[in-house]
Amino acid sequence: MKNPPKKRTAEVNRETRETRIRLKLALDGKGISRIETPVPFLNHMLELMSHHGFLDLDLKAQGDIEVGFHHTVEDIGICLGDAFQKCWGDFKGIKRYGSSLLPMDEALVMTVVDISRRPYLFYGWKPRKVRVEGFDTALIKEFFQALVNRAGLTLHLRVLDGENMHHIIEALFKSFGRAINEASQIQTGLKTVRSTKGIL
Repeated sequence: MKNPPKKRTAEVNRETRETRIRLKLALDGKGISRIETPVPFLNHMLELMSHHGFLDLDLKAQGDIEVGFHHTVEDIGICLGDAFQKCWGDFKGIKRYGSSLLPMDEALVMTVVDISRRPYLFYGWKPRKVRVEGFDTALIKEFFQALVNRAGLTLHLRVLDGENMHHIIEALFKSFGRAINEASQIQTGLKTVRSTKGIL
């Protein structure tokens, strides 16, 4: 009788003078999320990422939003990156690469992921507007940069087309969820890390 697959879950707690965050992540989930932060727009985006990436995400965050959303958004990215890193463990058996080409009405976004342990973010988008629905669009890059740095990801995000800012950002989060889900999958028959070097 085969042993049941090991559950790939992680819990991350982070407290600073600026934020207090509690995050639980199940990599092989059903896309169920419970998200409570003082940044409504980010809450919505994370729910979409969770749903389309089959990630179970339980997140509670508090932050010094009286001075802005920056610290809270960045620290959530840090915690999510740490959680991915814990879930991947020794990286043995994972597919490593994932991609998603995703439309959202007139917007079209491409996301490509390499779980490489070499943090690198290519962010191929310069928003035309500073704010969308009260949210500073520059913080999208800050979120993904923090996630990439802590998870050890190579991540390419490209906006190929789009006019509506909400649609573009929504497509980015959905596309990332799908790509990271693909890259995190266990490859049948692969017992080592997916690298000719034998190590990532």
